[in-house]
Amino acid sequence: MGDILKGKVAVVTGSGQGIGRAIAIAFAEEGAKVVTNNRKPGSTGASMVTEEQVKKLSPAELETFKKGMETENGDAATTAAAIKALGGEATAVFGDISRIEDAERLIKTAADTYGRIDILCNVAGGFGFSDLEDITDELWDRVNGVKPRGYFHTMKYAIPYMKKQKSGRILNCASPAFLGDVLKHAEYCAANAGVVGLTRGAAIELRPHGITVNCFAPFALTRASYELEAAKATADKPIITEGKTFMELGATPGPEYVAPFVVYLASDKSEKVSGSVFIVGGNMVGLYSTPAPDKMLFKQAPEKWDVGELFEKVETELFAGYKSITD
Repeated sequence: MGDILKGKVAVVTGSGQGIGRAIAIAFAEEGAKVVTNNRKPGSTGASMVTEEQVKKLSPAELETFKKGMETENGDAATTAAAIKALGGEATAVFGDISRIEDAERLIKTAADTYGRIDILCNVAGGFGFSDLEDITDELWDRVNGVKPRGYFHTMKYAIPYMKKQKSGRILNCASPAFLGDVLKHAEYCAANAGVVGLTRGAAIELRPHGITVNCFAPFALTRASYELEAAKATADKPIITEGKTFMELGATPGPEYVAPFVVYLASDKSEKVSGSVFIVGGNMVGLYSTPAPDKMLFKQAPEKWDVGELFEKVETELFAGYKSITD
């Protein structure tokens, strides 16, 4: 056991399995007292593929799917038990952070149990695939209810404790999909873009209070990876616009590779890092650049642009060398 986070209290949402579980255990291994969380006891089951789709899998595909889902099984209680088995301290809280009362109870439990809250790491997420025009309100609300709404809920209740302490670390899990994706899940892209916007806005507002807010966009082998493969094989319509997904199943590194850098962001060492977005996976960590206008047009006159004049400038200057993300 290390001591990088000794004396700290951490809440990790979505820590029943996968990336959240790996982060919760890593926090505990560095001395933090951890409150684990997921929606309900037991496995949450498949969220992206139906039983009918599973029945369509070939014998080899079915075996891979079942083994993957069994391996990536667990809930907040099993993660807490794993932490205790390592000699750490942990408390499991079941609740859906998209429900504000559940988020309040989660944060209050952490503060009441351990006397403070130093680290809030939001990893919970929802998924689904659909052509844009077929996205239902139910799918949109299910995915966006967790990200960014649920993240806002936990932040809302954790921030007062952090302000009182004049310190805190808030870490929000996004996805490289916040920039768009070849997978047909625009609602998920929107949810993760919302997480990035929430993170950056909170970082600016909370900096005077000694609270940092950062975002990490991981790629790792999780239950979602196995569901994605099953969905690709059985969906009524293609779920990929074109090309290949970011990383194929067999080459995707495990969630434990994500945890070390998140530990850094949770530590005192990261006190000057805030409002940033990182891509993390395997033994790679990348810092996204801050978005800024690449080119700008100015008219050196008080009159508004003439349409013909503007069209010419746009073609010859603004879009010189332009390449669309769809190319």
